[in-house]
Amino acid sequence: MSINLKNKQDIIKEYGANEKDTGSAEVQIAMLSAKISELTEHLKSNQKDFATKRGLYMMVGKRKRLLSYLKDRNLEGYRALIKKLGIRG
Repeated sequence: MSINLKNKQDIIKEYGANEKDTGSAEVQIAMLSAKISELTEHLKSNQKDFATKRGLYMMVGKRKRLLSYLKDRNLEGYRALIKKLGIRG
């Protein structure tokens, strides 16, 4: 249920400053968004998987904190990222 290596590399190329940029807030938010969408699909068919639901809630919280951080540091980057990912609105 994790993102495969090819998808990770594509996300890093698209959202990172370079190919080795895995720690920036933008890349972390994009990775979490991909994982969240995968887990959401999983939970549609497995409603009683409470461990996965808990993990999903934790990922959503972490993404929320990272978005808040990015909003404080780089407002234009924040707006571009949420538009590109299609979240928050």
